[in-house]
Amino acid sequence: MTVLSVENLRVQFPSRHGTLTALDNVSLSIEPGEILGVVGESGAGKSMTGLAVQGLLEPPGHIAGGAVVLNGRRIDGLPEAAMEKIRGREIGAIFQDPLTSLNPLFTVGAQLVETIRLHLPMPRRAARERAVALLAEVGIPAPAERINHFPHQFSGGMRQRVVIALALAAQPKLIIADEPTTALDVSIQAQITALLRRLCDEHGTAVMLVTHDMGVIAETADRVAVMYAGRMVEIGAVDQVTRTPAHPYTRGLMGSIPALGARVERLAQIDGAMPRLDAIPTGCAFNPRCPQAGARCRVDRPELAPAGANLAACWLHQGGVDA
Repeated sequence: MTVLSVENLRVQFPSRHGTLTALDNVSLSIEPGEILGVVGESGAGKSMTGLAVQGLLEPPGHIAGGAVVLNGRRIDGLPEAAMEKIRGREIGAIFQDPLTSLNPLFTVGAQLVETIRLHLPMPRRAARERAVALLAEVGIPAPAERINHFPHQFSGGMRQRVVIALALAAQPKLIIADEPTTALDVSIQAQITALLRRLCDEHGTAVMLVTHDMGVIAETADRVAVMYAGRMVEIGAVDQVTRTPAHPYTRGLMGSIPALGARVERLAQIDGAMPRLDAIPTGCAFNPRCPQAGARCRVDRPELAPAGANLAACWLHQGGVDA
């Protein structure tokens, strides 16, 4: 059974100047044991998608259309009390800064035990034993000793491992990892992404990996969804999307990554900036920045459609930009 299915999701924010649409017709799915990378620039809607799935949108933001289905059960629109039971138990979360995810006043053991007992019926001794096992599983050395330490006694990489252990505490079927490696140096990033991959393979957990780093996606994900201005512009297997990107925006993202051994004067860049929510252009939202845009791109909005082995929302693959 598909773990997560997001169908035509629309998120809106009412304001004094009208209604702003932060996510527009977003659809994706994640299977058991699969890592779906969600990538794009800041403001693309990546984190908003993860928050909407978890029911954590800040008011007045709300889901205005579409559906979120978790393990065959629709969860958008559920009351907060019901969502509180789902968060942690069925959906685990890993956030960008582990310091803000951990309470500095309590040991990591106390926080793990509390989380485990909140979602799983077991006595404190059994919960503590599970907490030690979780710390060992995520690569914390001497877990029986470290369980009594406070968050400030761990390095950044070790704190992120503790956060991953917290996310796994109740054995959720889905983990939403929002920029989990951004605050870490490159070598620690590689360890954390390898850990996520191993946990996926061993537990069959589905992971939504939100990041702006195509390098992390290429190393970790099975499939990748590229977002721009709150819309999906390309989805496909990670090898296909990284090697033969179908959308000009995806090609721009890939062109900005330096290649090992290649000597170039300067990296490619995407001119311009992500549009504001109150200034999204008509037609294809990317058309002001697209080197291949035509008259059709400025008028009609393309939907996701087959583009080689991928799906892409681009008129280049749907009859031409000047049709």
